[in-house]
Amino acid sequence: MADEPQKKPHLLGHTNGLTKPASLAAAATRAGGGGGGGGGGGATASSKKLVIKNFRERPKLPDNYTQDTWQKLHEAVGAIHSSISIKYNLEELYQRNASFTPNLENFNSTIGFNSRYEFLWQIMIRSIFLFLDRTYVLQNSMLPSIWDMGLELFRNHVISDKQVQNKAIDGILLLIEQERNGEAVDRSLLRSLLSMLSDLQVYKESFEQRFLEETNCLYAAEGQRLMQEREVPEYLHHVNKRLEEEGDRVITYLDHSTQKPLIACVEKQLLGEHLTAILQKGLDNLLDENRISDLTQMYQLFSRVKGGQQILLQHWSEYIKNFGTTIVVNPEKDKDMVQELLDFKDKVDHIIEVCFQKNEKFINLMKESFETFINKRPNKPAELIAKYVDSKLRAGNKEATDEELERILDKIMIIFRFIHGKDVFEAFYKKDLAKRLLVGKSASVDAEKSMLSKLKHECGAAFTSKLEGMFKDMELSKDVMVQFKQYMQNQSDPGNIDLTVNILTMGYWPTYTPMEVHLNSEMIKLQEVFKTFYLGKHSGRKLQWQTTLGHAVLKAEFKEGKKEFQVSLFQTLVLLMFNEGDEFSFEEIKMATGVEDSELRRTLQSLACGKARVLIKNPKGKDVEDGDKFIFNGDFKHKLFRIKINQIQMKETVEEQVSTTERVFQDRQYQIDAAIVRIMKMRKTLGHNLLVSELYNQLKFPVKPGDLKKRIESLIDRDYMERDKDNPNQYHYVA
Repeated sequence: MADEPQKKPHLLGHTNGLTKPASLAAAATRAGGGGGGGGGGGATASSKKLVIKNFRERPKLPDNYTQDTWQKLHEAVGAIHSSISIKYNLEELYQRNASFTPNLENFNSTIGFNSRYEFLWQIMIRSIFLFLDRTYVLQNSMLPSIWDMGLELFRNHVISDKQVQNKAIDGILLLIEQERNGEAVDRSLLRSLLSMLSDLQVYKESFEQRFLEETNCLYAAEGQRLMQEREVPEYLHHVNKRLEEEGDRVITYLDHSTQKPLIACVEKQLLGEHLTAILQKGLDNLLDENRISDLTQMYQLFSRVKGGQQILLQHWSEYIKNFGTTIVVNPEKDKDMVQELLDFKDKVDHIIEVCFQKNEKFINLMKESFETFINKRPNKPAELIAKYVDSKLRAGNKEATDEELERILDKIMIIFRFIHGKDVFEAFYKKDLAKRLLVGKSASVDAEKSMLSKLKHECGAAFTSKLEGMFKDMELSKDVMVQFKQYMQNQSDPGNIDLTVNILTMGYWPTYTPMEVHLNSEMIKLQEVFKTFYLGKHSGRKLQWQTTLGHAVLKAEFKEGKKEFQVSLFQTLVLLMFNEGDEFSFEEIKMATGVEDSELRRTLQSLACGKARVLIKNPKGKDVEDGDKFIFNGDFKHKLFRIKINQIQMKETVEEQVSTTERVFQDRQYQIDAAIVRIMKMRKTLGHNLLVSELYNQLKFPVKPGDLKKRIESLIDRDYMERDKDNPNQYHYVA
């Protein structure tokens, strides 16, 4: 071929080891087919066959062809590595390379070090020797490709040199350090260098190990320094920024295999080593100030670190307990305790939903923490929750619509679930409900029944049976009064007073202490009429009048004109005295009405010292003292026609609170006694520890072991059970 250059060398495929091109072979076949067709089917005489024949003799190359070709290729490769121009045509070099079978090992001594090796070898040299890669190397599986051989040579002669390797890695690490410090660097250079190390299969051993060690040291020092200098929100923002930066480095120029150890290193040094310090320094402030975005970032970062969520859970629980305890145990906060508890619950619910992604662990621990702190002060939270419900259900509460009231009741029920002494709540709720029903102060019957339904769902039918009985009594009383009105119409002397009576079943309602007072003759007559009417329909029943719950509407005349007063029975008895005279002393009023001393003082105070002063007290003053005189105020003026004078006797006093609490305690003793007898009757014989364990399972209120022991001793004294003669810790049921 060297002596006789071919215009179309591809037609001589058999002489240079190449097969015929497919297009040419197809053309030859069609031509031959046409000729054959012409012979068989009458083709034109001008059609000729195209026949391709091999050379009769194989073309010979000059004797110095191989040496001359190697010399030119050697010079070309050297020029490429030396970055100087090549004096031979690249096509000529390619053709010479394609004309013979070389010995690739001859290249070993010609490859030298050059910093631009990768580009030169991949683009220039590989292009020249492309034919060898496609033919000779593919047919000899034991030989590496030009590219692989180049990598191997570069690895053996350049990168394996420790001095060169260290210098290269130092340079790469310096660039990365500069970028971490905020300087602009050539990222494409880093990507190219690290890609080269990866191709050379020395990335992990030569670069990654040192890179991770330096990263570890950098962030360890940075974490220690910034924890001292910055506030927690700023520090967390910095950690998040660092994690994003390192993630971007992996995407841009680091090998993908570095991502996991690199991110783990950053997380460990900036987060894992400082978890407790971060929480102690900043969690309480973030929660106090309700920093939603910062709390969200804290949760996301702590979730990345092993054990991060667990330690966040612990501090979360401690915060709730500590903050909640300050609300519950301080008597000065009793007035606003329930509202503060509801606000606090709303706050932590919002944080769990938005910041902690509704994590079940945080929800459950929050509930446990609420239950812990709210029961640190026995009984009081239950009492105050009952009063809070009373304030929302009482008439005159215009703060909320029906829908808002329903939401408030739902929130209260959540707090109610955390309370152990639910019987305390029941006692105070029942007492307040009785006031609302009897005095007509309930804002909405629907709201009352909705609350009752919630309590029934939460605590069972037994808990609300008495409360439901109270509503039934009120409905039955309405029916009774309809019948009584008809009965009075048939009386010869129906009287001037319109009497309304509520019939209360004693077992359902709170216990009221009867108070004997001196009613006027017309009231006494009406009482007897009703008694005759009611017992005539329900023989065997006993009626007991509760004067403390009575109220009336009085008509009065003043110089300005007529007025109506909505007052209690005690206030009624005092005001009716002034039909007989204009001035009475405290002692005279007490003797005439028969009202108990402290109750009478509160009653006179409401009439003479309040906003609507129907009476004038002499001498003036807020408190009623012995010897005080009371004069009818004929000059009384008020813009309203019907005036409601506060019913002081309905307001809860300290004595009422104490008596309610004592009743709860007494009821608990009865329940303990009943539970002990029930268990012993079933088991017949039982050890002390087992009996106490059974009692804790059955009783629904908190009780101390010492109290249980006292009840057991009481039942032994009353011969319900006895001790074993040989084992004092063993009990036997006495039938």
